[in-house]
Amino acid sequence: MKFVDEAYIDVSAGDGGAGCVSFRHEKYKEFGGPNGGDGGRGGHVFAVADENLNTLVDFRFSRRYDAQRGQHGMGSDMFGAAGDDITLKMPVGTIITDAETGEVLFELLKPGEVITIAKGGDGGFGNLRYKSAINRAPRQKTPGWPGEKRNLKLELKVLADVGLLGMPNAGKSTLITAVSNARPRIADYPFTTLHPNLGVVRVGPEQSFVVADLPGLIEGASEGAGLGHLFLRHLQRTRLLLHVVDMAPFDDAIDTVAQAKAIVNELKKYDKKLFDKPRWLVLNKLDMVPLEERAALVKDFVKRFKYKGPVFEISALTREGCEPLIKAVYQHISAQQKIESAPEVIDPRFAADVDPI
Repeated sequence: MKFVDEAYIDVSAGDGGAGCVSFRHEKYKEFGGPNGGDGGRGGHVFAVADENLNTLVDFRFSRRYDAQRGQHGMGSDMFGAAGDDITLKMPVGTIITDAETGEVLFELLKPGEVITIAKGGDGGFGNLRYKSAINRAPRQKTPGWPGEKRNLKLELKVLADVGLLGMPNAGKSTLITAVSNARPRIADYPFTTLHPNLGVVRVGPEQSFVVADLPGLIEGASEGAGLGHLFLRHLQRTRLLLHVVDMAPFDDAIDTVAQAKAIVNELKKYDKKLFDKPRWLVLNKLDMVPLEERAALVKDFVKRFKYKGPVFEISALTREGCEPLIKAVYQHISAQQKIESAPEVIDPRFAADVDPI
């Protein structure tokens, strides 16, 4: 299935049905009175977060969605039927934005979450509504109210705990294959990853986290070079970034430190908040470096890169060093989740303003 993370759609809720003007006509009822019913409500347009979907491809080729209008009111006190609703299934993590103003309207963050993206119009009133002691034969009615019409932009940001950063061919796909259930395409040439891949990493019973592998970044990505900048949005909801570095490039003339700094610069240009996220250094492909040279190579890289955070030395191919990395990542994510779910602490200086329970 083709991965699509952006689409534009037009949605129209149903108009309400018009009210009816009618009077009772029975043989022995000379003044039967009004019996015109109200019109039915127009159909709503709903969006539901479906955890089984991971792309917006369905909305790329089908852009218009119209709910059914409400039925008109009828005589004999009969109200019109409501129009049929439409429910659009979208991936979890979809952001729904007004395409004209750019205002974010809704976010689907929980599986099964249902929101109303366009409300159907209410039905009009029939003359039965206007009956009174001084108006016994009303001939008033109202048309149905129009349903909401919106031009919407759908943007998918995958919900992952950890995001993998790195140059093309740094070994990100091999790493996600080694530690999770994901099976992305792997080859010995760059740019084999063309869309984000998600994998669930199992640490223990009921202990897991989700990792996202993105297409590799290159210098100038923030200005549109390469593919990686198209998918950086998927890292904005992560709690931790792993910067994967190829420590055994195919060309000895390649400066791995310069490449790593280029990635960091592109990240900063794209989004300051993304740049400020916790970011750990993962030095990959050390199985291709002679054992006696590894320590000096790692020390020189860290010194020149001027990095002071956690450093992990691994080989994704042989899975050497992957287990300590996974455990450390899980501990970090668990700590972050506890902080996010902790109840808000009330400042004791303002405790007197809080009503006792």
